[in-house]
Amino acid sequence: MPKNKTIMMLSAGHACVDVYQGAVAALVPFLVAERAYTYAAASGVVLAASSLSSVAQPLFGALTDRWALPWLLPVSTLLAGLGIALSGLGDSYALTLALAAVSGIGIAAYHPESARVARIAAGGGHTAMGWFSLGGNLGFAAAPLLVAAVVATGGLRLTPLLAVPALVGAVLYLPVTRALGASARPAAGGVPRAAGRDDVASFVRLSLVVVCRSIVFVGLSTFIASYASARTGAGTTAGAAALFVLYLGGAVGTVLGGSLAGRWDRVRVVRVSYLVSVAAVAGVVLVPGPAIYLFAGLTSIGLSVPFSLQVTLAQDYLPARVGTAGGVTLGLTVSVGGLAGPLIGAVADATSLRTALTPLIAMPALGWLLARTLREPAAAGEG
Repeated sequence: MPKNKTIMMLSAGHACVDVYQGAVAALVPFLVAERAYTYAAASGVVLAASSLSSVAQPLFGALTDRWALPWLLPVSTLLAGLGIALSGLGDSYALTLALAAVSGIGIAAYHPESARVARIAAGGGHTAMGWFSLGGNLGFAAAPLLVAAVVATGGLRLTPLLAVPALVGAVLYLPVTRALGASARPAAGGVPRAAGRDDVASFVRLSLVVVCRSIVFVGLSTFIASYASARTGAGTTAGAAALFVLYLGGAVGTVLGGSLAGRWDRVRVVRVSYLVSVAAVAGVVLVPGPAIYLFAGLTSIGLSVPFSLQVTLAQDYLPARVGTAGGVTLGLTVSVGGLAGPLIGAVADATSLRTALTPLIAMPALGWLLARTLREPAAAGEG
């Protein structure tokens, strides 16, 4: 299968999976409105999906470092969709949490293997990996529109319709797994280890940078719909629009990041992006009125420019464990942000959403400080 076609199909499949990461946050205002959940209870649903994903992600990463498991791509896609599709049925909070966790397991199983396969298909190039990451951002961007189109018209009972992207993604991955299966898996069934020494210290520092991104991005993703509705005086449609802008800006930032990495080294691009994000997040939280949409877009661009670059940096820091590196940067540290959700929700219930979101301004600043300790790996892939 031609390289470009493979990357595009992987990117499309990535969109079909990450729509379910975005769907969890997109469901929050509807859970609050239809089931009268508090902010803390609603953010608990996000936590259920992200926490189990956080635990499972490194385990799947370790597995894909030992064995090629391309069959995980369609199976995990279906699992991610199944949890969200069933989450709106019934009124049990415990069942909703369990189904969100099922979706989280699917997402955890998907990311390490998809990152490994995408690196093979991309030949280690930054630009191709950027296109693969773009698919995930587009999935995030589509999530609030898809959820609003389905749930706003018929309520949470229509969430089974949200299974459609998972079915599409699973079908897309079948020819990809057949084409890459033999080349990605040596005769002995193991995964060959790349040459080069692991730089664990740099990988840990990079992971902390991604954690900072995760906290601010997931925090805003969880509450920006409700916050925008309150700040603009509009309803849930205005909130869904704010979430869409937040996610769509991620697609722009991902493509821009791949382009910038071709002109400057990745670490420099990461540093500048986090510095710009400080002002953008401050605008989302502090500037009143419709300007929230502008700053939401700028925040998303600033936080997403480093996204695919952090994946390739992690894989270059851990050349002998690219599955673990991809799993951590694409999943584990992204999911960690969900752990902060209930705390933000509890503060919002006790005070206000604005007060609860204000500390998020400090997170990209901390990410910038941590990024200043990083150096470009000696063996970096070419764009």
